[in-house]
Amino acid sequence: MTIRVLLADDQALLRSAFRVLVDSEPDMEVVAEASDGAEAVRLAKEERADVVLMDIRMPGTDGLAATRMISADPALAHVRVVILTTFEVDDYVVQSLRAGASGFLGKGSEPDELLAAIRVAAGGEALLSPAATKGLIARFLAQGDGADDDRDPARAERLGALTGREREVLVQVAGGHSNDEIAERLAVSPLTVKTHVNRAMSKLGARDRAQLVVIAYESGLVRPRVE
Repeated sequence: MTIRVLLADDQALLRSAFRVLVDSEPDMEVVAEASDGAEAVRLAKEERADVVLMDIRMPGTDGLAATRMISADPALAHVRVVILTTFEVDDYVVQSLRAGASGFLGKGSEPDELLAAIRVAAGGEALLSPAATKGLIARFLAQGDGADDDRDPARAERLGALTGREREVLVQVAGGHSNDEIAERLAVSPLTVKTHVNRAMSKLGARDRAQLVVIAYESGLVRPRVE
């Protein structure tokens, strides 16, 4: 199936470059372009987009607000948002993940990384951060005072609904490991891991693996390690 991509960026030149790249692939196509967040939300619904490449800084409704709107709309539950940022170490990135983004990508990433990011986001199989180290998300989530009272008690309580194995798998997901890697670590099949991940997402109300990672850190199940 063809992945339907929506480009949201206030710079027309960048949108044109992304369009050429995306449309060159046989398994994806650009279905619309937006110059601000409000337009992105409207077009995501009208054009039935699968993945939105969302610039975080746009006039009017910015990418962060638009991501929240998409995440909160049941009619757009299938849409995955990939935040595009000029600076990978950006205060807004963690806010984007908490708002419901599937991940982020630096605008300086290689073309192959961007295309891989779209496919990964569309598939929902892995945390999206191809140009960053596995610990980068943890460092974003560690921003602030880092105190225990910064943890979300509601989410910590919801972890009680998970089985021991589901919690174990969640810790591995938060570490940035793929299903195959987790299967090898826990000596189970990749299908079993996928089942545990899907059940954890359902119980915790997570849209995808990126949201599972956020919950794992915000609940205190996994502690950020700043190197």
